[in-house]
Amino acid sequence: MAMIILEQFIADQQALHKNATGAFSRIFRAMELGAKIVNRDVRKAGLIDILGDLGSTNIQGEEQKKLDVIADEIFIAALSRCGEVCAIISEEQDNAYFVKGGENSEYIISIDPLDGSSNIDVNASIGTIFSVYRRTDTSRPPVTEDCLQQGVHQVAAGYFIYGSSTMLVYTTGTGVNGFTLDDSLQEFCLSHPDLKIPDTGKIFSINEGNSADFPAGVAAYIAWCKAKDTETHRPYGARYIGSLIADFHRNLLKGGIFIYPPTAKTPNGKLRLMYECNTMAFIVEQAGGLASTGTQRVMEVVPTELHQRVPLFIGSKDMVEMAVGMLLEI
Repeated sequence: MAMIILEQFIADQQALHKNATGAFSRIFRAMELGAKIVNRDVRKAGLIDILGDLGSTNIQGEEQKKLDVIADEIFIAALSRCGEVCAIISEEQDNAYFVKGGENSEYIISIDPLDGSSNIDVNASIGTIFSVYRRTDTSRPPVTEDCLQQGVHQVAAGYFIYGSSTMLVYTTGTGVNGFTLDDSLQEFCLSHPDLKIPDTGKIFSINEGNSADFPAGVAAYIAWCKAKDTETHRPYGARYIGSLIADFHRNLLKGGIFIYPPTAKTPNGKLRLMYECNTMAFIVEQAGGLASTGTQRVMEVVPTELHQRVPLFIGSKDMVEMAVGMLLEI
């Protein structure tokens, strides 16, 4: 099979749409450049002074790791130069970042520049999560309200994962495709065309250290996953890395469910709607899976703030339906 690189793939996809302007090509080139720079820094993280805490916190009150801030600066710079972006919502920025000179640009990016940053110092998989929204009103300069769009309005979503290999997985609403970075060519090559998540799986991902605070329905579902039953091939395997992007990626390929439920400590869950949950929800739905807050479809949540949190049940269709069903029944 002939090698297909990311740039060619996007160009081929745009050729199918007669009104395409090339904007996506420029946005993805910017994201690709940023990811390559972050990947380079991740690979040599132990050799230069970019590990550990920066000594500051972000809007969520979480300690910022040095590489968090570096990644944020890299992606903001790359996206600001591409000429298509008017605003950026970043986990590392308290407020929306409005691109200087981008007042007439059409697109808004939401991004978690370095998801799983607590794993940086222990050499576990981390990644970058992003979504692309189209601005609804270009007759005036962009404002924060332009950024607060439901997930159903995403026009693209994806993530880069920096693991044993570096991958990009993304969708523009016509299926999901995965690309692996060829280090010798420094090109993302199509490696996982038309990704589909199995309808069910044998993996559940949840922080069982919080089990004392799980809602009764979640506790019942986890107990069901761990019970022996030969007909349904239980017990299922528990796999939890503690990095959404790593747990999600594994479950996307193999089938499974990831749960971050509401607890007494985090009644709204911990994960952020705009640049974590919506992105993964768009991808998983395009791959045949489901994403729910436990009470509604993730992509239908109406955002009220940039850093809004929601509970998350995401993964294989049958597993999410059962987990949410038990949550609502008990």
